Amino acid sequence: MTDATVPTVPTVPTASVLPTAPTAAVRSPLPGPYLLWLAGAQAGLLGDAALYFALGWAASAHGGGATGLVLTAITLPRTALVLLGGAVADRFGARRVMLAADAVMLVATAALALVAGSRGTPLWLLVTAAAVIGTVDAFYLPASGSMPNRLVPADRLPRALALRQAGGQGAALLGAPLGGLLVAAGGLPGAAVADAVSFAVVLLVLLRLRPRVDAPSAAPAGLLREAASGVRLALGDPLLRAALLLTGAAAGALLPVVSLLGPLLARAHGWTADTAGLVTGGQAAGMLAVAGLVAWRGGLPRAGVGVAAGLCTASVGVTLLALAAGPVAAVAGSTVTGVGAGLFACHLGPLVAACAPTSHLSRVQALLTLVQSAALVLSNALLGVLADTAGATLPTLLCALATATAGLTALAGPTLRRA
Repeated sequence: MTDATVPTVPTVPTASVLPTAPTAAVRSPLPGPYLLWLAGAQAGLLGDAALYFALGWAASAHGGGATGLVLTAITLPRTALVLLGGAVADRFGARRVMLAADAVMLVATAALALVAGSRGTPLWLLVTAAAVIGTVDAFYLPASGSMPNRLVPADRLPRALALRQAGGQGAALLGAPLGGLLVAAGGLPGAAVADAVSFAVVLLVLLRLRPRVDAPSAAPAGLLREAASGVRLALGDPLLRAALLLTGAAAGALLPVVSLLGPLLARAHGWTADTAGLVTGGQAAGMLAVAGLVAWRGGLPRAGVGVAAGLCTASVGVTLLALAAGPVAAVAGSTVTGVGAGLFACHLGPLVAACAPTSHLSRVQALLTLVQSAALVLSNALLGVLADTAGATLPTLLCALATATAGLTALAGPTLRRA
């Protein structure tokens, strides 16, 4: 396996070579090493979610501008360095990069706990911690995203990825309440200590793992050239190109609905914060239900159809949420949105995994992260301005229209329809 030159662009996989979840594969257990890694990753996700809540809470004491600065300090280095992070993981091996990143975060969170315990939570400390998190994420996320391919046979990847998706939703549901409890009990130092413990758990798990496919490059080129080769690979492959476009569309049109527009709709209707929380929980519950079902039974035989169906279903849910007159209808709409988002995510992952060459696994994951982050930053800004001028209903309906357009376009094109 070499990364010295750009590999031949793989042909678009047909339905016969993509994982189709045959009966035998559905009943076969997932590999033990993958389940061990996933358990460790869950501990890390839960610790991270709790720390993110604690950082945001501490930053809010300094005002809205300070909170935005802390969030930007996470997002900016992650977006700027993620392509380089993917190239590093493919060059040196995903496991090695994850070990190094976890070690750095173990030290960083322990130091954050010590400094916050002695000096409180000055803004410079919060921004510094956020910048370290964002920088490490840029290297960790592409490596982590490639681990299912390195630990699981291709015929079981859809179930493995769906189980990981379910775990991510579970961490999202529990992370904020856990962070609140930790902050109430021990402030930011308490949350930082808990996250440090989670990183120690992940380190121990990684030390026991030996991925099937994780050899470093034999004849590496420069890291920037290797990062660029990943971009050329994705742009030259019709299926990867379509996956990137749909990832951007889903990130820009779906992710802001509950996080940004949902609370604005709730305030416009005069609903309480508890009701707004139920709306957010509806989406997470819908995604968790679909991910659990796919992890148990497998995905649709044609993953491309599942991707398109997920976007179209989500557009119906977003429309229901935009037009909801009461809390029950809003929760129903957000739940349908979550079901559609779950269908999309659980079928897009196996498509990408099926056509990403082993030499570029982390770089492809880096591109997906970059596209999602860039689309989310842009759409949040535009939708926020539109909501201020025209109310929250109009931008929510525009998100539904954009999601439906993306789904129908994917269904109409042969690249995804036949995959």
